[in-house]
Amino acid sequence: MKGRVVALGQIGARRTAALIVDGRLDDVLIDGPENTPVSGAIFRAICDRPLKGQGGMIVRLPDGSGYLRGGKGLRPGQAILVQVTGYAEAGKAVPVTAKIVLKGRSVIVTPDGGGINVSRAVKDEEDRLRIRAAIDTEKAATSGFGVIARTAAVAAPDDEISIETDDLVDLTRDLLKDQDGGKPELLLDGPDAHMLAWREWGVPDLLADSETAFEDYDVSSLLDEISAARVALPGGGHFFVEPTRALVAIDVNTGGDTSLAAGLKANIAVARELPRQLRCRGLGGQITIDFAPMPKKDRRQLEHVLKAAFRTDSTDTALAGWTPLGNFELQRKRERLPLTDCLPI
Repeated sequence: MKGRVVALGQIGARRTAALIVDGRLDDVLIDGPENTPVSGAIFRAICDRPLKGQGGMIVRLPDGSGYLRGGKGLRPGQAILVQVTGYAEAGKAVPVTAKIVLKGRSVIVTPDGGGINVSRAVKDEEDRLRIRAAIDTEKAATSGFGVIARTAAVAAPDDEISIETDDLVDLTRDLLKDQDGGKPELLLDGPDAHMLAWREWGVPDLLADSETAFEDYDVSSLLDEISAARVALPGGGHFFVEPTRALVAIDVNTGGDTSLAAGLKANIAVARELPRQLRCRGLGGQITIDFAPMPKKDRRQLEHVLKAAFRTDSTDTALAGWTPLGNFELQRKRERLPLTDCLPI
C-alpha cells in the first residue's frame, strides 16, 4: 500500500505504534518495561554527589539514580528539576538534563527563556508571520519562557496552536512551583508510544487504530524483518547489524556483484538505509561500520550520502569519520530501548 499509515496496537501489555511508509516499516515505538523512567519524564530530583573530574552530578530519583551532565554550581541535598533524556543500560544511572523542554505537536516551551521563535525549517514568510502571531499569546508573552513553533505548526489551525501554547505555558509554571520539596518525585510522566506517535509523526494518510490494526497490516512480520541481523541490498549485496555491549557493528558485503563499482554501490545503499534500520531497531551509542572495499577517492562521495541520509533523521547522530583501519564511526544518542529488549521472547 502506498502512503503513510500509522498503526496503533499492543505487543503483550505494551502500547505500540508502527509507522508504515509505502508498505515498509519506517519507525516503531514500544513502551518500555514497567518502572523504567520514560524519556521525557520530569522529576524533582535531589543532588547526591558530584563526580569530580567529569563535571557531572549523581541525583536521587524516586526509584534509583540519575546522571546529570554539567552539575556546576549544584550542591548535595539541593532539589532540582530534571528531565530524562534516554535509557540507561542495566545497573547504570538514568541520563537526565536540567534543561527542561516541554513538547507539544506544534509548539515547544522551555523555562530558560529565549523569546518567541519559529522553526527555521518553515521557509514561507507568510507562514512564519501567521504562526508567530498564533504562539504570541498573552500568557506566552508575559511568561518569560522560550516558545518555539515546530514545523508541524504549518498544517495546524491558529486556534489549536494558541491553545497548545497556553496549555504548555501553564504546565511549565506548575512544574516550576513543584521544584522545591523534601524528596524525589515524578512530576510529569513521559509520553507513551501512542502519544509519542501522535506528537512526532504528524498527520498520516491513514490512522489504523482498530483492534485488528496490527493483523491488517501484518506488523508482526515487519517487526521480524527489521529485527533480523542480515539485511538484503538491491543488486545482491547485504549487510549485518549486530549490537554488542560496547558498540553496534555493521558489516557490508557486496555478495555476488564482482563489478569494479560493487563496493561503492553497496556502501551507498547501506548509507541510505542505515537511518531507518537504526531508528526502527532503537540502536544508539557507538556505531562502527566496516564498509565494503572501495577506492579511497570514493570516500568523500560516501560521506555526502551519509550526511544527507542522517540530516532528516529525528535522532541526533554525529558522523565521527574514518578510523586508521578504514572503518567509519558514528555516535548516536540513546533515545530508546533496543527493539529486541521490548519484544516478547
